[in-house]
Amino acid sequence: MTDPLLTELLDLALEAARRAGALLRDGRPADLGVAATKSSPIDVVTEMDIAAEKLITGFLSERRPGDGFLGEEGASVQGSTGVRWVIDPLDGTVNYLYGLPTWAVSIAAEREGERIVGVVEVPMRRETYHAVLGGGAYANGAALRCRPAPPLDQALVSTGFNYVTDVRTHQAAVAARLIPLLRDIRRGGSAAVDLCDVAAGRLDGYYERGLYPWDLAAGDLIAREAGALTGGRPGRPADGGLTVAATQGVFEPLQALLEELGAWHD
Repeated sequence: MTDPLLTELLDLALEAARRAGALLRDGRPADLGVAATKSSPIDVVTEMDIAAEKLITGFLSERRPGDGFLGEEGASVQGSTGVRWVIDPLDGTVNYLYGLPTWAVSIAAEREGERIVGVVEVPMRRETYHAVLGGGAYANGAALRCRPAPPLDQALVSTGFNYVTDVRTHQAAVAARLIPLLRDIRRGGSAAVDLCDVAAGRLDGYYERGLYPWDLAAGDLIAREAGALTGGRPGRPADGGLTVAATQGVFEPLQALLEELGAWHD
């Protein structure tokens, strides 16, 4: 990289994610419980989500005090530098609560609204993913490329479900109609990890309704820099209505099918 700002932001994101990942992995109490709920009684926050976000925002604020923040657990600062950090301190909280390994720390940096750096730390897999806009995607320092595109009926696709009952009931109905048209569907429980798995060639595609900016910010950049296509409904970017990421050749037919099945509404 020739842009010193990109180098600085990447280094800071990697270190912040590493520290938060270590805190979450090594500091998880045996009696971990729910600290709060969000959209429904089963959409939970633990004390470790809150502690990890405080660690990340504190670390970054010390080194770049003028930057803005948008974090899942409440961090919201406008900033004055044109740089904003978009943070999910623990993506896959329910997995973490139950002791399942698929959870991650996700940190992205935006400059004037454009996503330029993404880091996803997956401690239980000992994997660190990162990407810089225009610079490719990497896992533990090795370059990533998504898989060659199979026919849609041979594609392995992941998805996720909302915690609001009515929404996930419709999502389940969409998935039931989609399953016969694919190789199979997976449900990992972490959007950030799913997006990185598309980048790493472990999945041919991923889609989900109801994501927030912090869920997809880093993973979307990593997937795109690995050669995947990402978006939402046809002609739109990935957003809370619908996020789709897939290898080229799978993306367009998958996106069209999701549009037909109404995956973008409740």
